[in-house]
Amino acid sequence: MTRFLIGCALIFTVFSQATLAIAQERQGGRRSQAAPGKEAPHPPKVEADAPNFELKNLDDKVISLKGLAEQGPVVMLVLRGWPGYQCPICNRQVGEFLSKKAEFEKAGASVLMIYPGPADLLAEHAKEFQGAKEFPKHFYYVIDPDYTFTNAWGLRWEAPRETAYPSTFVISKDLKVKFGVISTSHGGRTSAVDVLKELEKLQ
Repeated sequence: MTRFLIGCALIFTVFSQATLAIAQERQGGRRSQAAPGKEAPHPPKVEADAPNFELKNLDDKVISLKGLAEQGPVVMLVLRGWPGYQCPICNRQVGEFLSKKAEFEKAGASVLMIYPGPADLLAEHAKEFQGAKEFPKHFYYVIDPDYTFTNAWGLRWEAPRETAYPSTFVISKDLKVKFGVISTSHGGRTSAVDVLKELEKLQ
Protein backbone atom coordinates (compact mmCIF):
# COMPACT_ATOMS: atom_id res chain seq x y z
CA MET A 1 0.00 0.00 0.00
CA THR A 2 2.85 2.39 0.88
CA ARG A 3 4.53 1.86 -2.50
CA PHE A 4 1.20 2.42 -4.23
CA LEU A 5 0.69 5.75 -2.42
CA ILE A 6 4.24 6.89 -3.21
CA GLY A 7 3.72 6.02 -6.86
CA CYS A 8 0.48 7.98 -6.97
CA ALA A 9 2.21 10.97 -5.36
CA LEU A 10 5.00 10.92 -7.95
CA ILE A 11 2.53 10.74 -10.82
CA PHE A 12 0.56 13.65 -9.35
CA THR A 13 3.74 15.76 -8.98
CA VAL A 14 4.85 15.18 -12.56
CA PHE A 15 1.36 15.92 -13.87
CA SER A 16 1.16 19.15 -11.82
CA GLN A 17 4.54 20.38 -13.08
CA ALA A 18 3.60 19.66 -16.70
CA THR A 19 0.27 21.45 -16.28
CA LEU A 20 2.02 24.49 -14.74
CA ALA A 21 4.57 24.64 -17.59
CA ILE A 22 1.81 24.57 -20.22
CA ALA A 23 -0.12 27.29 -18.41
CA GLN A 24 2.96 29.52 -18.18
CA GLU A 25 3.71 29.10 -21.88
CA ARG A 26 0.13 30.00 -22.79
CA GLN A 27 0.42 33.14 -20.66
CA GLY A 28 3.39 34.31 -22.74
CA GLY A 29 6.38 32.50 -21.36
CA ARG A 30 8.52 32.98 -18.28
CA ARG A 31 11.08 35.59 -17.34
CA SER A 32 14.70 34.57 -17.01
CA GLN A 33 15.38 32.53 -13.89
CA ALA A 34 18.08 33.63 -11.46
CA ALA A 35 21.09 31.49 -10.70
CA PRO A 36 21.02 29.89 -7.24
CA GLY A 37 21.53 32.56 -4.61
CA LYS A 38 21.01 35.43 -7.06
CA GLU A 39 18.00 37.65 -7.65
CA ALA A 40 16.35 37.33 -11.05
CA PRO A 41 16.91 40.40 -13.25
CA HIS A 42 13.93 42.69 -13.56
CA PRO A 43 13.19 45.79 -15.61
CA PRO A 44 13.89 49.13 -13.91
CA LYS A 45 10.78 50.76 -12.52
CA VAL A 46 9.55 54.29 -13.19
CA GLU A 47 11.75 56.88 -11.43
CA ALA A 48 14.52 54.29 -10.98
CA ASP A 49 17.95 54.68 -12.56
CA ALA A 50 18.17 53.34 -16.11
CA PRO A 51 21.22 51.03 -16.35
CA ASN A 52 23.55 52.20 -19.07
CA PHE A 53 24.41 49.86 -21.93
CA GLU A 54 26.27 49.88 -25.22
CA LEU A 55 25.12 48.21 -28.44
CA LYS A 56 26.29 48.47 -32.04
CA ASN A 57 24.34 49.72 -35.02
CA LEU A 58 24.48 48.13 -38.46
CA ASP A 59 27.56 50.22 -39.29
CA ASP A 60 29.36 48.63 -36.31
CA LYS A 61 29.32 51.91 -34.39
CA VAL A 62 28.83 51.71 -30.62
CA ILE A 63 25.74 53.52 -29.33
CA SER A 64 25.34 54.02 -25.58
CA LEU A 65 22.22 54.98 -23.66
CA LYS A 66 24.24 57.45 -21.60
CA GLY A 67 25.62 59.13 -24.72
CA LEU A 68 22.16 59.59 -26.21
CA ALA A 69 20.70 60.85 -22.92
CA GLU A 70 23.32 63.58 -22.76
CA GLN A 71 21.66 65.04 -25.87
CA GLY A 72 18.09 64.84 -24.54
CA PRO A 73 15.40 62.33 -23.56
CA VAL A 74 15.58 58.87 -25.09
CA VAL A 75 12.65 56.80 -26.30
CA MET A 76 13.56 53.11 -26.25
CA LEU A 77 11.68 50.61 -28.38
CA VAL A 78 12.59 47.04 -27.48
CA LEU A 79 11.46 44.95 -30.44
CA ARG A 80 11.02 41.19 -30.69
CA GLY A 81 13.89 41.20 -33.16
CA TRP A 82 14.55 37.79 -34.68
CA PRO A 83 12.42 35.01 -33.16
CA GLY A 84 12.90 33.07 -36.39
CA TYR A 85 10.91 35.46 -38.57
CA GLN A 86 10.27 39.19 -38.97
CA CYS A 87 7.57 40.34 -36.55
CA PRO A 88 4.82 42.19 -38.46
CA ILE A 89 3.64 44.01 -35.33
CA CYS A 90 7.16 45.33 -34.70
CA ASN A 91 7.30 46.47 -38.31
CA ARG A 92 4.03 48.33 -37.91
CA GLN A 93 5.13 49.91 -34.63
CA VAL A 94 8.40 51.19 -36.09
CA GLY A 95 6.50 52.56 -39.07
CA GLU A 96 4.16 54.45 -36.76
CA PHE A 97 7.05 56.01 -34.83
CA LEU A 98 8.72 57.00 -38.10
CA SER A 99 5.51 58.73 -39.15
CA LYS A 100 5.95 60.99 -36.10
CA LYS A 101 9.66 61.67 -36.65
CA ALA A 102 9.16 65.44 -36.88
CA GLU A 103 7.34 65.49 -33.54
CA PHE A 104 10.10 63.49 -31.85
CA GLU A 105 12.73 65.84 -33.27
CA LYS A 106 10.77 68.85 -32.02
CA ALA A 107 10.67 67.27 -28.55
CA GLY A 108 14.46 66.94 -28.68
CA ALA A 109 14.20 63.17 -28.24
CA SER A 110 16.25 60.32 -29.66
CA VAL A 111 14.43 57.13 -30.60
CA LEU A 112 16.51 54.03 -29.90
CA MET A 113 15.23 50.82 -31.52
CA ILE A 114 16.70 47.58 -30.19
CA TYR A 115 16.63 44.39 -32.28
CA PRO A 116 17.52 41.32 -30.16
CA GLY A 117 18.15 37.74 -31.17
CA PRO A 118 20.72 34.94 -31.48
CA ALA A 119 24.07 36.38 -32.53
CA ASP A 120 24.36 34.20 -35.64
CA LEU A 121 23.30 36.30 -38.68
CA LEU A 122 21.53 38.83 -36.44
CA ALA A 123 22.91 41.81 -38.37
CA GLU A 124 21.64 40.32 -41.64
CA HIS A 125 18.20 39.75 -40.14
CA ALA A 126 18.19 43.31 -38.80
CA LYS A 127 19.03 44.68 -42.25
CA GLU A 128 16.17 42.68 -43.69
CA PHE A 129 13.81 44.13 -41.06
CA GLN A 130 14.92 47.68 -41.88
CA GLY A 131 14.33 47.09 -45.57
CA ALA A 132 13.52 50.35 -47.32
CA LYS A 133 12.89 52.26 -44.09
CA GLU A 134 14.94 55.43 -43.82
CA PHE A 135 15.91 56.38 -40.28
CA PRO A 136 16.49 60.09 -39.64
CA LYS A 137 19.49 61.27 -37.66
CA HIS A 138 17.66 61.16 -34.30
CA PHE A 139 16.54 57.52 -34.83
CA TYR A 140 19.07 54.88 -33.79
CA TYR A 141 18.78 51.22 -34.73
CA VAL A 142 20.96 48.73 -32.85
CA ILE A 143 21.22 44.97 -32.47
CA ASP A 144 21.40 42.94 -29.26
CA PRO A 145 23.30 39.72 -30.07
CA ASP A 146 22.59 36.85 -27.67
CA TYR A 147 20.41 39.11 -25.53
CA THR A 148 23.13 40.94 -23.58
CA PHE A 149 20.95 44.01 -23.06
CA THR A 150 17.70 42.04 -22.93
CA ASN A 151 18.91 39.86 -20.06
CA ALA A 152 20.50 42.77 -18.18
CA TRP A 153 17.21 44.67 -18.24
CA GLY A 154 15.13 41.60 -17.30
CA LEU A 155 13.22 41.58 -20.58
CA ARG A 156 14.06 38.10 -21.87
CA TRP A 157 10.98 36.18 -23.01
CA GLU A 158 11.82 32.58 -22.14
CA ALA A 159 9.48 30.67 -24.45
CA PRO A 160 9.90 28.80 -27.75
CA ARG A 161 10.47 31.16 -30.70
CA GLU A 162 10.56 34.24 -28.46
CA THR A 163 13.26 36.81 -27.75
CA ALA A 164 12.33 39.87 -25.68
CA TYR A 165 9.12 41.25 -24.25
CA PRO A 166 8.10 44.12 -26.55
CA SER A 167 8.69 47.22 -24.43
CA THR A 168 8.74 50.99 -24.56
CA PHE A 169 10.66 53.26 -22.18
CA VAL A 170 11.23 56.99 -21.89
CA ILE A 171 14.57 57.87 -20.30
CA SER A 172 15.36 61.40 -19.09
CA LYS A 173 18.66 63.25 -19.51
CA ASP A 174 19.69 62.23 -15.99
CA LEU A 175 19.16 58.54 -16.87
CA LYS A 176 15.91 58.10 -14.95
CA VAL A 177 13.08 55.90 -16.22
CA LYS A 178 10.13 58.27 -16.67
CA PHE A 179 7.82 55.87 -18.49
CA GLY A 180 7.78 52.17 -19.13
CA VAL A 181 5.35 49.68 -20.66
CA ILE A 182 6.21 45.99 -21.05
CA SER A 183 3.93 43.74 -23.07
CA THR A 184 3.76 40.03 -22.25
CA SER A 185 2.13 39.33 -25.62
CA HIS A 186 2.90 40.23 -29.21
CA GLY A 187 0.44 43.12 -29.06
CA GLY A 188 -0.14 45.74 -26.39
CA ARG A 189 2.39 48.13 -27.91
CA THR A 190 2.65 51.74 -26.81
CA SER A 191 1.67 54.21 -29.52
CA ALA A 192 3.88 57.05 -30.69
CA VAL A 193 1.16 59.51 -29.65
CA ASP A 194 1.20 58.25 -26.06
CA VAL A 195 5.00 58.49 -25.93
CA LEU A 196 4.92 62.05 -27.24
CA LYS A 197 2.52 62.94 -24.41
CA GLU A 198 5.03 61.55 -21.93
CA LEU A 199 7.80 63.62 -23.52
CA GLU A 200 5.72 66.77 -23.05
CA LYS A 201 5.83 66.17 -19.29
CA LEU A 202 9.62 66.43 -19.36
CA GLN A 203 9.65 69.87 -20.94
